[in-house]
Amino acid sequence: MAEQERKLPVEVAYARPDMQEIIPLDVAPGTTVQQAIELSGILEQFPEIDLAQNKVGIFGKITRGDTELRERDRVEIYRPLIADPKESRRRRAAKKEPGETDPGQESTD
Repeated sequence: MAEQERKLPVEVAYARPDMQEIIPLDVAPGTTVQQAIELSGILEQFPEIDLAQNKVGIFGKITRGDTELRERDRVEIYRPLIADPKESRRRRAAKKEPGETDPGQESTD
C-alpha cells in the first residue's frame, strides 16, 4: 500500500461588511497562496474579488500569490480601502472641538 501524501490544513478567508467566509482546505505541501485561493472556489462565490486589485495576506501580513503555504496558514483576501486613512483622520480632527481628545486617549490635565 502506497503511503498517502501528507496534506496541510489551511483556510481561505474573505470578509465583506455584512459577512465573513472562511473555507477550510487540505492542500499538498508546496501549494501557493494563489493556488489555495483557486482551489477554495471563493472566486466563484464572490465574483467581486479581483486578485489583480485585491491584496492578499497570511494572518494579517501582506504577501504575494506565489508564497508557499505552511500548515494552519489562513490566506486572507483584503477588500480595497474605500477612503484614504490619512484623509479620514484629517476630517475627524477638523470636526473635533478645541480641547477634545480622541476616544481612548488619556487627558494630561
